[in-house]
Amino acid sequence: MKPVYFKSWVGKWPWAMRIGLFMMLLSALVQLGMFVLTQAYMVSYLGAQPEDVSFAIMSTYAGIITVIPVQFRFFRYFQTRSYLLVNMMLAIALNCICLQCRDVDQFLAIRFLQGIVSGGIIVFTLHLIISRLPSDRVQTVAPAVFYGTMLSNTVLIGLVAGVVVESADWQSTYYYLILFQVLMLLVMLSMLRRVSGHRPYPLYQIDWIGMLLFACAALALAYTTIYGSKYDWFTDPRIRYGAAVATIGIVLFLYRQHIAKRPAIHLRIFRSPNFVAGVCLLAIYYGSKDSVNLIFSYTAGLLKWSTFQVIQLGACNMAGMVGLLIISTRMLLAKKVTIRTLLITGFALLGAFNFWMCFLITPDLSYADLLLPVMMQGAASGLLFVPIMIFVLSSAPKDTGASGLAVAAYTRFTATLHSIAGFYNLQLYFNQHFKERFLARLTPENLNVAARLDQYRSVFLTKGFTNQQAERLADAAIWQNLTQQSQLLTNRALFMLFAVVSLVIMLLIIAVPPISRAIRHWKRKADSIPHRAPFIEAGNV
Repeated sequence: MKPVYFKSWVGKWPWAMRIGLFMMLLSALVQLGMFVLTQAYMVSYLGAQPEDVSFAIMSTYAGIITVIPVQFRFFRYFQTRSYLLVNMMLAIALNCICLQCRDVDQFLAIRFLQGIVSGGIIVFTLHLIISRLPSDRVQTVAPAVFYGTMLSNTVLIGLVAGVVVESADWQSTYYYLILFQVLMLLVMLSMLRRVSGHRPYPLYQIDWIGMLLFACAALALAYTTIYGSKYDWFTDPRIRYGAAVATIGIVLFLYRQHIAKRPAIHLRIFRSPNFVAGVCLLAIYYGSKDSVNLIFSYTAGLLKWSTFQVIQLGACNMAGMVGLLIISTRMLLAKKVTIRTLLITGFALLGAFNFWMCFLITPDLSYADLLLPVMMQGAASGLLFVPIMIFVLSSAPKDTGASGLAVAAYTRFTATLHSIAGFYNLQLYFNQHFKERFLARLTPENLNVAARLDQYRSVFLTKGFTNQQAERLADAAIWQNLTQQSQLLTNRALFMLFAVVSLVIMLLIIAVPPISRAIRHWKRKADSIPHRAPFIEAGNV
């Protein structure tokens, strides 16, 4: 008998069910975006460093991806409503603990536990969504809902947090989150049946050891990647130990999956060339799309926008993403467009966005100047994610279960880590490169520099400063201008780099399929030609 998860009244109000499921999914995902756009307040509240903020986010993600594989076993055993209620109450309890937490290390440990709890809510809610979809729509609609909620949660929670921190302290955002989760408890009680009617499948041969190894490896990898630049990489013993734990953990995890009777991840999934190509495409996409964070950093750092203004710009990006996500999903369901067409269009838009920003960015851009390119970047993401996920999941062998989905989540985690470290180190490199070029020109013989220094000195002298003070302030103003111009040129270099990468991927998507077909055609033609035996004359025998 097919399980029945929802109460009878839910079938009469389909939109109430959809909104309820979306809010339940959002209640778990907001733990990821809790302070992405308000991290300055966390830094001041806990005395944390920017690296601590990044590690807090990634430790939550590590908790989520650690429990994803085993969750697919849990919903075949536990009653859905009871499991969701327990996880939501645990999430509320952990947020209450965060309210009292004053130590950064304790806070990071709590964030990992929040990821584990959130992973249970996410997988079970997605299972409820899938149970209401026709089988031919699952691979298209489920990634669209999950990805759309994942990206929109950062902006939605950011809007609330931005309003709260303008009128109260950062800690108050937890009160609103707890209130939202209590509301979700009531939604679960009102929508879901206490007993779904499914036959419990025993929980045996679960790879707990593999999960523990993966958790240690993921946290060690996140620590090494995020804190590596701060501690000068392998010159510091902490980074060496972190890298060693990550390497050993990954090796032991892969060996465990190879020998386990019921592994969390079926390694034979990597025997599919299309699956490997799809995972590589997913990783490149995740790395390339994060170039939009340069705009958010630019508006907050150089333009000195408030947190709420930055969030408003993020809302425009979300609008472009959600709009094109809906359109691309509907077109795929109606079979009016191919996956390849969407991939070509999406990477073309992503490349165009990066090229546009490379030539557009200046020290005095307005909100109107950034609106269209930011929406274009969101539109590119909306066109790309669902086709890539469909390609990845459909390329996975059928007998590997949910391994494709888990590997895609691992790819997202790894790509985000490399994006954080890559952006940081690339900015360090380009900033140093451009500063050295500027400093080579800052000489007393340079008439432009001398004129600008005289101008600054005159301004400060008219404001009542002494000659010595005016000279020091003029030098500081020149250095500030140099730093600003170096950062702008760094942003331009990074935008150009990602534009080239996006357009190269687009050209490969255009060129590889016809080349592959041509190679197969010529191989078949060569195989169809009969191999003739050499002619032997009778006299030579």
